[in-house]
Amino acid sequence: MTAEPQLHQVDVLVLGAGAAGLTAALSIPKNLSVAVLTKDPSGGSTRWAQGGVAAVIDDQDSIESHVDDTLIAGAGLCHQTVVQHVVSSAREAIDWLIDQGVAFTKAEESFHLTREGGHSHRRILHAADATGWAIQDALDRRASAADNISFYHNFIAVDLCFDRGRGPRTQRVRGCYVLNKHTGEVDTFLAHAVILATGGASKVYKYTSNPDGASGDGIAMAWRAGCRVANMEFNQFHPTCLFHPEAKSFLISEAVRGEGGVLRLPDGTQFMPGFDPRAELAPRDIVARAIDHEMKRIGADHVYLDITHREPEFIKSHFPTIYQRLIELDIDMTKDWIPVVPAAHYTCGGVLVDLQGETDLAGLYAVGEVSSTGLHGANRMASNSLLECIVYGRSAAHHIAQTVHAEVAHADVEPWDASQVIDSDENVVIAHNWAEIRRFMWDYVGIVRTDKRLQRALNRAQLLAREIHDFYSNYRITAHLIELRNLVVVAELIIRASLKREESRGLHFTLDHPDLSKHPSDTVLIPGKER
Repeated sequence: MTAEPQLHQVDVLVLGAGAAGLTAALSIPKNLSVAVLTKDPSGGSTRWAQGGVAAVIDDQDSIESHVDDTLIAGAGLCHQTVVQHVVSSAREAIDWLIDQGVAFTKAEESFHLTREGGHSHRRILHAADATGWAIQDALDRRASAADNISFYHNFIAVDLCFDRGRGPRTQRVRGCYVLNKHTGEVDTFLAHAVILATGGASKVYKYTSNPDGASGDGIAMAWRAGCRVANMEFNQFHPTCLFHPEAKSFLISEAVRGEGGVLRLPDGTQFMPGFDPRAELAPRDIVARAIDHEMKRIGADHVYLDITHREPEFIKSHFPTIYQRLIELDIDMTKDWIPVVPAAHYTCGGVLVDLQGETDLAGLYAVGEVSSTGLHGANRMASNSLLECIVYGRSAAHHIAQTVHAEVAHADVEPWDASQVIDSDENVVIAHNWAEIRRFMWDYVGIVRTDKRLQRALNRAQLLAREIHDFYSNYRITAHLIELRNLVVVAELIIRASLKREESRGLHFTLDHPDLSKHPSDTVLIPGKER
């Protein structure tokens, strides 16, 4: 007997179970039912975060200093009110994480604080070099024990849904169509509020530090539903992803450079002082471009990160996860230089939201990497991302608690119709298109760009979009097809935003427009007006 599509009704639907999604779910009042959907049980990108959470803890530090550092790193595009709001909320966010069971590393009686690129003080709270894992583990345990939270693992969102007969941009979001990977059917989840916590879109690039699920699902769904997106051209490339044939997407934490790690060419030359007076502690965009420049100049496929001058016990105690993984690959970071290469790491742009995390559509929220809050501007400063997840996850939950009322009836939405499609035996097409998108995005829309490269990328994206739409319209959907459909949307958004920015700022560097504009502004894309 074939399974039938299911209808689920909850008060709040959360798409994604990383730090942002679980913070929101745990902050929803206990009298409201919450469904948390995940593509897989791994918790998205949070578990991969090594560095930590930025917060003013030390008496020698200040809110003003953290704000100033963030504004400088953001290269003139941070929204100061947002920066002030997030930074001022950091201590409360840390206290909340501690209450959830996160055990940050301590030094004697106080927290051990490290320093990362762009920060003028030590203000990074961490759990050794596996902060993301510690946060994810604590939130997983709390959410699993909560009576009002239900998990649906191996469910992947397809599209947002609206009242029957009413399309996007006209009504409150009423839920989501979701592929149940267990049954192969598309279920419908109805909710008074939907929270997108789906992460970023770095999987649009060939080389990335992100897990496989970072395919821009939430950004693409929100765009199709009529939400504006902003600053999609600002793709952060982490300077130091491990270069090794057996190491898939393994990151060498920013904190290694924060604790004295030096970048070297194969002949041992330290090159960062020639690019920035802050050397290895310069913001990520500067370090990534410097590495990219040196690799192209000498024809190398990687450079090296050297921390061998620090004591072995210091290295092992501060970076146990990294040390152990490298040992497995026959690299001893206490004695050997670490081969590294830049890789797509973080999506600074995303779905436009207000201070509560609400999008252009009533009832739809976006928190974490999927959103564009105004915090990061043209370049995210290290360890501000986990902080943003916690602050905005809590803000969205509090706003929902004030606006969602039990008397609001569930919507009457159109049922999912799969009667006109057939099973496909052409999955090779999906695999090929996926690889093609990631390849041309890396080649043409990478660390250094030109107008000609961007136009070539746009032509290819538009062609693939038509092919993928035809495939989507005629065949039964699969998880890979959903991700591919979203990936090509996100690719085109990145390209269009890049073409609009006729300057070099932050993470967006173009040889055709190398100078800064005198009047910086966000790149806002509006559905229906970008063709």
